[in-house]
Amino acid sequence: MSKNDTPITRQKFIEELLRYKRGSISRRHFLGVTGLGTATAVMAAAMPGLRPRPAFAGEIGDRVVLATWPNYHDESNFEAFTKATGASVQVNVFGSNEEMLAKLQAGGSGWDVFVPTNYTITTYVGEDLIEPLDTSKLPNYKADAFEPRFSDAGTVGGKLYAVPKNWGTTGYVVNTKHTKGKALTTWKEFWDITKTDFSGRTMVHDYQLTTIGNALKYFGYSFNSVKENELADAEKLLLEVKPHLFAINSDYQPSLRNGDAWMSMCWTGDGKQLNNDMPEMAYVLGTEGGEIWSDYYAVPKSAPHRDAAYALIDFMLDPAVNAKEVKAHGYPVADSRTNALLPKELLEDPILYPAKELLDALEFGAAATLTDPNRAELLARFKAA
Repeated sequence: MSKNDTPITRQKFIEELLRYKRGSISRRHFLGVTGLGTATAVMAAAMPGLRPRPAFAGEIGDRVVLATWPNYHDESNFEAFTKATGASVQVNVFGSNEEMLAKLQAGGSGWDVFVPTNYTITTYVGEDLIEPLDTSKLPNYKADAFEPRFSDAGTVGGKLYAVPKNWGTTGYVVNTKHTKGKALTTWKEFWDITKTDFSGRTMVHDYQLTTIGNALKYFGYSFNSVKENELADAEKLLLEVKPHLFAINSDYQPSLRNGDAWMSMCWTGDGKQLNNDMPEMAYVLGTEGGEIWSDYYAVPKSAPHRDAAYALIDFMLDPAVNAKEVKAHGYPVADSRTNALLPKELLEDPILYPAKELLDALEFGAAATLTDPNRAELLARFKAA
């Protein structure tokens, strides 16, 4: 039964199950919308043996709460962690770093582990929201195994605050069935076709860094620009495009898979997942440039299950576990130990590892860009238009 007591259809249940397995929705949402949460709670009350068992080694507790991104993990790894420790993994899914930052600033997030992007870490440290990591609790962390450009952001003021998860790029995915065989290669084409042949079929992120950044690339400006005149040009373009969009949403896979949308801003792993399942979905890095990024695991100072947090991070850093993650989510990692376990075809995949000239044109996001009030106000005007 669903929350409104209307029976859920078999098709709807399967759709929600697939979204949950991809990480597009949280465990709480899945249990609530399918009615399984109520059933499980009732059964657990009547039969205490159904409740998660306490951890055996280290007594880390019965749960760990992870704040992360859509379609970003192999669910079987979480199941293996629970089997090994007795602690269930509760997943909260977010669509932007602004959302994550606001949640922690507000207090009471309940998170034990979260996955910030490189340019946000100095802000979290500056606001005293995350703690330096105790590497003695992370035996699987080996600093020299990671490529520095994708791991250095985790260290601030000589202290390690975050350890690398994976890295990737921000491009767009396009259903080539609707381009008459034409290959798209630029951000200019992305925005122009949205106003013409793809009107009503394009999605952009609900995230100022990427949506504004990729509008700036239309004019050849820096992805990170905060210049008033350049932001004005980007805003004009976004307002022109707004009536032609299908949606502003960072969880874009469902709409692309069911055919409602034909094109969307896209991160590496989503592009790989879509291309695997639907070869007509092409992942494009605009030749004008765009974003390259790296994500990390970090522990909030307010973490209620700190031992479980360290246990989960260490488990995910195990090269064999991490290799399973890569095969599931399609994002490259900077850990040489993990890469040694991956098949050659994955290490040579052009979605994960684009050509040098495309990578060289990309920029890492900056903390000043994320927190710039003018860009935040621009996105608010764009969404309200």
